[in-house]
Amino acid sequence: MTFTLPTLDLVIIIGYLIFIVLLGLRFAKRQDSAEDYFLAGRTLGWPLIGFSLFASNQSTSSLVGMAGSGYATGLSVYNYEWFAVVVLILFAVFFLPYYLRAKIFTLPEYLERRFDARSRYYHSVVTIIGNLAIDTAGSLYAGSLIIQLIFPDVPMWQSVAALAAFTGMYTILGGLAAVVYTDMFQSILLLIGSIVITVLAFIKIGSWDAVEAVARPEQLHLIQPASDETLPWPGLLTGVPLLGFYYWCSNQYIVQRALGARTTQQGQWGALFGGLLKVPVLFIMVMPGLMALVLYPNIENPNLVFPTLMFDLLPTGILGLVLAGFIAALMSSVDSALNAASTLATMDFYQKARPKADARKLMQTGRVFTLVFVVIAALIAPQIDRFPTLWEYLQAVLAYIAPPVVASFVLGMFWKRATPAASFAGLIGGGAVALFLLFGQGVLVPEIHFLYVATLLFALSAVIMIVVSFFTAETAQAKLDQYTWSCADYERESATLETLPWYYNYRYQSVALLAVTLTIVIYFW
Repeated sequence: MTFTLPTLDLVIIIGYLIFIVLLGLRFAKRQDSAEDYFLAGRTLGWPLIGFSLFASNQSTSSLVGMAGSGYATGLSVYNYEWFAVVVLILFAVFFLPYYLRAKIFTLPEYLERRFDARSRYYHSVVTIIGNLAIDTAGSLYAGSLIIQLIFPDVPMWQSVAALAAFTGMYTILGGLAAVVYTDMFQSILLLIGSIVITVLAFIKIGSWDAVEAVARPEQLHLIQPASDETLPWPGLLTGVPLLGFYYWCSNQYIVQRALGARTTQQGQWGALFGGLLKVPVLFIMVMPGLMALVLYPNIENPNLVFPTLMFDLLPTGILGLVLAGFIAALMSSVDSALNAASTLATMDFYQKARPKADARKLMQTGRVFTLVFVVIAALIAPQIDRFPTLWEYLQAVLAYIAPPVVASFVLGMFWKRATPAASFAGLIGGGAVALFLLFGQGVLVPEIHFLYVATLLFALSAVIMIVVSFFTAETAQAKLDQYTWSCADYERESATLETLPWYYNYRYQSVALLAVTLTIVIYFW
């Protein structure tokens, strides 16, 4: 299956790419310190944070993955999206205030302050691996699919290399400021493009009845039976929240733009705005995959559903804009992941080894790490072709690396008795079992659904932490007060919020967002 890209569309895309590079050059001139480069000087407002959260998450891998999963399995893939809204509300209420109060550069840095350096190094290594293998490589792979549709004779590795080189260029130059400002433009293009494709697909099929006529009954519902091979409801209740928590609350790739907030209130509003942008994903990214069942019933590779919709439905000119949005989504994911990975490597490892390095040296080192990491991700990306769908690859890898980290963050934030030794033991124990399950399933142990794997690993890591905590010395109270949630902190915040107009109160906003989300879930149950 190949398509031709008209000259006008090609000109539009090239013009957009030039604009992005110039934007990166502009921000490169403003970088005077590590805080400027890695956290945009901690000056970000809520619109930039929210748009950047959305754009970095709804990357090409998500676009391709969700449309493909909608085509193959139906609406159930949206469960990851509405759970993300719930998790972002919890993040804004319970976790972000403590992250910002501590003025950390990285989330592993929080674990060091709450526990010790061992937990920091473990989490940092795992996050770097995840940023490269999941976020960066997944997006490069999805982008290469588009290039192969237009230029079928170009090998995948060459497509990946070209995309990696371009996106790495402006990320290396501009740091987080370039990332979030380009993300804002890319979010708008992404939303417009997805809406246009959805409307045109709906017009072409005539009515939703056409989808209901060809789809299997279970494809039209969010909640699936326990026997479902893709997303059984017990896994939805246990595994999906764990993956969501890791992704939205403890993953440097996502949380870094919130760490750059100029105030706690701006960070909380940004998180909620990012959650609000997730709500319409069901209609503009998942449902087009179901509509494709009517339009293209014989697509063998679900990963080609979204690219096929683009090239088949969009007229010249509009195709260029939407394809620019698609490329924008690719760059949003890749630039965010690269910036996060370089931040972790620089602040968690290089600065530790060279504590006397000045701000300019740290910034230069971050750029070198960005270059190295984009090369590594480009080498990983072609291997994703071995998985049935891109979405399965993304979630399956996350299920093995996330749960021990989630246990450390959750118990560390809400249980003051958790000790440094317990955190490290839980991370190492959970990580070792994850490796055993990853390579031993089908050989030493039966095959286990990845959502149940996530639940098992979290439970095991939490139990290890609880047991070890009771056999090791307690942490000093002063340290606990600063880095763990307490009712006293909640009451102080409540008193502050009472002085604001009700529409400035992020708690009311959270309740409204939750109500909208649950209404959609109940309707499509």
